[in-house]
Amino acid sequence: MSDNDVNADEVEKSAEIEQEEQEITVDDIDMVESLQQAEAKLADSQDQMLRLKAEMENLRRRSTREVENAHKYALERFVQDLLPVIDSLEMGRDASMAEGATLEKLQEGTDLTLKMLLSTIEKFGIKAVHPEGEAFDPELHQAMTMLESSEHAPNTVMNVMQKGYLLNERLVRPAMVVVSKASADEDSSGTNIDEQA
Repeated sequence: MSDNDVNADEVEKSAEIEQEEQEITVDDIDMVESLQQAEAKLADSQDQMLRLKAEMENLRRRSTREVENAHKYALERFVQDLLPVIDSLEMGRDASMAEGATLEKLQEGTDLTLKMLLSTIEKFGIKAVHPEGEAFDPELHQAMTMLESSEHAPNTVMNVMQKGYLLNERLVRPAMVVVSKASADEDSSGTNIDEQA
């Protein structure tokens, strides 16, 4: 082998090495670009996650504040509607102390105030339970006593001692009632013993 052949081999090897280096460099550039794109996507995802986390925290705080305000001010409208009733009661009290006040005028003012109060509570779903003459219902009534009665069917409300109240059809206070029971001179079939004799 001559020097020219050796030089040609070296030049050829050097060219191959240079070409491989260029290929590696192109692959490296592609890898670096892919890595940079992945890092950019990761940074963007992390930024979006932090923003979402902050937004969720703000939403939680706002919801907590709204619930607290709802509890605090839930009765605001009810109170506003009750204020005229309070004003009427105060005027009635003042009128009772005035010279020339009569029992009839006081009673009329009290009746009007009661009517105003009942109208106000009905707006908010409060309904009185006054079951006189109705069948006894343990879900709505509380029996204070039972009395024999020939005028009423057994288990009928004869008298209401205190009205009950419902709030949107839910019992707040049962009506306290007197309930009828069969008289002692009636047998279990409901016929009067005196009539059989």
